[in-house]
Amino acid sequence: MLELFSIFTKGGIVLFYFQGACTQLISSTQAVNESIKNILVQGSPSNQHNHKNLTIQLKLDNEFELIFACVVQKMLQLSYLDKLIDAIHLEFRDKYKNELRDGTLWLNGCDFNSDFTGILSKIENEHRVQKAAPRAMKQFTQSKKFEKTATANKAMFEQDKSVASTAARLATAVMGTATTEANDTAEKAKSEIEIARENMKKKKAGKKGKKKTEETQSAATKTPKKKGKEARSWDMGGKSTEGIDFSTPVENGTHVTNANLKDESHLKGTMSGDLTGVGEDEEDEEEVYDDEEPVDNSMSNGTSGKSSGMFSFLKNINFSTQQTVTSESLQPVLDKLKEHLTSKNVASEISVQLCDSLESSLVGKSYSTFTGLTSTAKQALSDALTKILSPKHRVNVLRDVMDAKSKGRPYVITFCGVNGVGKSTNLAKVCFWLLDNNYRVLVVGGDTFRAGAVEQLRTHVVRLANMYSEEQVQLYERGYGKDPAGLAFEAIKYAKERRYDVVLVDTAGRMQDNEPLMRALSKLVALNNPDLTLFVGEALVGNEAVDQLVKFNQSLIDHSSASAGTKSVIDGILLTKFDCIDDKVGAAISMTYITGQPIVFVGTGQQYPDLKSLNVKSVVSALLR
Repeated sequence: MLELFSIFTKGGIVLFYFQGACTQLISSTQAVNESIKNILVQGSPSNQHNHKNLTIQLKLDNEFELIFACVVQKMLQLSYLDKLIDAIHLEFRDKYKNELRDGTLWLNGCDFNSDFTGILSKIENEHRVQKAAPRAMKQFTQSKKFEKTATANKAMFEQDKSVASTAARLATAVMGTATTEANDTAEKAKSEIEIARENMKKKKAGKKGKKKTEETQSAATKTPKKKGKEARSWDMGGKSTEGIDFSTPVENGTHVTNANLKDESHLKGTMSGDLTGVGEDEEDEEEVYDDEEPVDNSMSNGTSGKSSGMFSFLKNINFSTQQTVTSESLQPVLDKLKEHLTSKNVASEISVQLCDSLESSLVGKSYSTFTGLTSTAKQALSDALTKILSPKHRVNVLRDVMDAKSKGRPYVITFCGVNGVGKSTNLAKVCFWLLDNNYRVLVVGGDTFRAGAVEQLRTHVVRLANMYSEEQVQLYERGYGKDPAGLAFEAIKYAKERRYDVVLVDTAGRMQDNEPLMRALSKLVALNNPDLTLFVGEALVGNEAVDQLVKFNQSLIDHSSASAGTKSVIDGILLTKFDCIDDKVGAAISMTYITGQPIVFVGTGQQYPDLKSLNVKSVVSALLR
């Protein structure tokens, strides 16, 4: 049962509050004030605070400078508290985003009682139903791990079967060859014996027999002349170019034959709505192992047995009863933690920042056992990582597309980045996601430099049009050698006339130190002013992606301000090849920390549905493993 729920600004203006039936307003207000003092003023790493018999949880909205506070009884362990605060946060932002931007909400007030009551009732009912329903233990045969194991075993069985059959064929061939060689050897030995006997007979007969013997020997030992190598005849050789001529001009659009395309209609409807967070499908499958092992008597002697887990190295430190943690005692822990974060591809400067934050939150506290320190260290690090990955502003593409559509203009997204990171492929994934949400998309072939770039986009558009229709998706291109900025400007104008909902602009890959190409990109962004500029980076390259992103963003700022008088910046990040890094997810931490921009999309494969959103809890869990 809620005691108090309040929404107010960082300046102290209360926009909305809900008070429970039996709530003492004075005690609840004191609890909120005490939480603000501990969390906001003193910089506590946790967003939850206990005051007497009450528990207060705060959520910050840095974009609109809002604070959402929820007060409950300390004895009530409400599992749906985070879900309730997130739902109220999203509903309040979506309903009053225009008033919050204009700064008129605190002047005119808001009517949020019915919305709050409806959300609270819905979440409480869902919690009651979920709590009342019996929980059946999932069998291993019903899990995805079993499916993967069964598939792998089947593949290994087929491979072993193939290897066995191949070995049998090779053994048969070897035995046959050995038999043939043995027969040839026997026949050769027999012929040599017969020749020797005849030689002896003819030698006795005289010179004539000797001469015939020499001729017979020369004929028997004469080797046939080796045949020369024949010239290879290639399938597409000769002067005919009919089979390799792909230069037939194609008009703007998707008017290409679809006869050779395979049926991909089963993919439709798999990505409607918001994207699934990366790692959410396997969260229930993961087995969680606790690193907090009981302390044995060997700790008092300064020795410890073998243990696993990132925080197991805390056993090497001797914490006696009620001993205060100092910087000197924590230094070995922080050194080991920096090494662990670096192994996860986290940038070194960010590792230092995290360790400093952890040290400031632990120094000066007392613990009765080392287990308490381990638990607190884990929670402090988890809170710090969560705060870094939580962006200052949230990008909701579907909502922004709907908003632009209501204003009668297309929503424009520009993809930029270095060479070979997968811009065109992931642009096609984003296009598939938008088509699955019933939006009309115009794809712009803005890469007028790389050979084959337009043909690659045309192939994607033809496949997508084959799944949906040519009315929903179209390619706008003018070949190679054109000005990308002018091409994008014409495409946006074309999309507005034909009432397309979204324009996806592809750009040529370029290195961040190439000033002429960076000026061309800043010209494209400044001239067309896209709603969302995405930097496409690889999760594989680790800290190199940070260098690329920083120089890319700075080059855009410098060149755009010098040429057009307006600053163009990276609005978000599309992280590709996330399925190839296992638990080395440090690049996500580094890129978000450096720029403060959100990771909007995550590429997890080569198929169209392999596009996810960033799941903060999953990334933090992978970093702590």
